[in-house]
Amino acid sequence: MRQDYTDEMDADIRILSTDLTEALHSYIERRLHFSLGRFGRRVGRVRVRITDVNALRGGADKVCHISAELLPSGGTLIQQAVDANLYAAIGRATEGIGNSFARALGRNRERRRKHETVRFLRHHHS
Repeated sequence: MRQDYTDEMDADIRILSTDLTEALHSYIERRLHFSLGRFGRRVGRVRVRITDVNALRGGADKVCHISAELLPSGGTLIQQAVDANLYAAIGRATEGIGNSFARALGRNRERRRKHETVRFLRHHHS
């Protein structure tokens, strides 16, 4: 039985590549769980697209493109990595999307803190 890593995140993960093996699907899900799991229900829809650029010209570059929805704002964060090794591209893209989430949530927290401070100060001075 396959373990479902998306339970805690409640994320709608779609891997938009038809020719991936079950092992690759599992690897992508594990990597997403590792990089986004700590954000829990702040993660909305996640899309992963794997493409092979330069395939017609004999190149070996694999692209992993990830878009993830940030809740509750609904904003979308995007991360892409290119590598000859598909696992390396997936690893870099999933790590990057986790870092993007951390930065975005940190900015939101800082913005809220400033607003709360302003309200608090106004309340005391009036």
